[in-house]
Amino acid sequence: MSAVATITIVIILFTILLLSGLYIHSVLLASGVIGLILLDGFGVLEGLLGNQPYHSVATYSLSTIPLFILMAQFILQTDIVKDYFNIVHRISHGSGGFLGGLTIVAGGFLGAVSGSGTASSAALGQVAVPELNKRGFSPPLSGAIAATGGSLSSIIPPSVTLIIYGIATETPISQLFMGAVLPGVLTALVFILVMFFLMRSSWNKRNIVSTDEDSDYVKIAVTRLIIITSVALIIIGVIFGGIYMGFVTPTEAGAVGAFVAFLCALVLGKVNKTFFMKSISETVKTSVMVMLILIGAQVFGRFISLSLVPRRLIELLEPIMAYPALVLGILLIVYFFLFMFIEGAAVILMTTPVALPIISALNVDPLWFGVFVSVIGTIGLITPPVGISVYAVSGSSRISSDSIFRFTLVFAIVTSIVVGGVMIAFPDIALWLPNSMK
Repeated sequence: MSAVATITIVIILFTILLLSGLYIHSVLLASGVIGLILLDGFGVLEGLLGNQPYHSVATYSLSTIPLFILMAQFILQTDIVKDYFNIVHRISHGSGGFLGGLTIVAGGFLGAVSGSGTASSAALGQVAVPELNKRGFSPPLSGAIAATGGSLSSIIPPSVTLIIYGIATETPISQLFMGAVLPGVLTALVFILVMFFLMRSSWNKRNIVSTDEDSDYVKIAVTRLIIITSVALIIIGVIFGGIYMGFVTPTEAGAVGAFVAFLCALVLGKVNKTFFMKSISETVKTSVMVMLILIGAQVFGRFISLSLVPRRLIELLEPIMAYPALVLGILLIVYFFLFMFIEGAAVILMTTPVALPIISALNVDPLWFGVFVSVIGTIGLITPPVGISVYAVSGSSRISSDSIFRFTLVFAIVTSIVVGGVMIAFPDIALWLPNSMK
């Protein structure tokens, strides 16, 4: 069977399996195996399904993922998320716009500490949405603000998206973390500006409620505030400062962060059997999900390579390869739509074999491209129909996901144009910090 016919069959099969509701790792594995059989016959399966899947995930570099996830779970089980939002609430003094902006900043901060977009969004949905509703925001817009804040975990280090990209492309994870800092800050600023615009638009049906400051604002004990602030500063210092200065590797940073988060939970009296069981079980579930996607994506990636899809795409793009900005703009649109329908880690793993040859032909730095894709992944967390952050907020706040998507789609489109355009026009925004690392 010809390569073109095989590629067509696999694309149709992939679409059918995905629409049928199968998990993405199963879709990638089944499509890859069938594609390889059609190309090379059944003999390819002996080496493909033997020890290779085990060796593809039994690597030291992948230990970074469960360590950061464990750190996130320890932090979430101590209710630090709620405490920090209560601090933001007190600082705002009831100002709706200020509170909305600080909610997005808090989401980025939580992403930097935990690396969990879903957890951050769900937590903000519980504690932020009710207060935003009282300060001039409609429930759907309040949910959208919480979702966009939580989605920043995809670009703010320690992002699992960046870790997976680094492992798949052999790009130093520490440099990816540093490269994502400035684009992450820019993304947060664009989110805030869009928030102010939507707050004043006719879409936002305001419902300002007069409240008593003393009864509304949660009193946080000074000792508890000192503890959680110290923990946050230590974790961020280790992740950013330690990696930037070369004192620790990303894996070591994850281990230290998890240990500090555990000590915090111990001091706050949160450590018990439930704490351990929930933290470990959630870490195992998430880590195994990533490992299964890695195995499925590796098989699918081998099919992509053997079918010469990258070479065919480069030939197709040959007339415009002299205009790198145009090609990158096309890739931005393609990734935008992929992240709308498919889970972020799977998108990166299944497209890397196709995208990297194109990037190499354009002489684009793989580190820059990794940060670029992570920004689009952040946007994918708030775009329909698979905006995970939106569903997390919807589930925790009981606001219709459809009504939240109406606002998050505006956030997504504006951010894609502004941040994506700035990164294409000024690539040093993602390369300056990594190039200055010791």
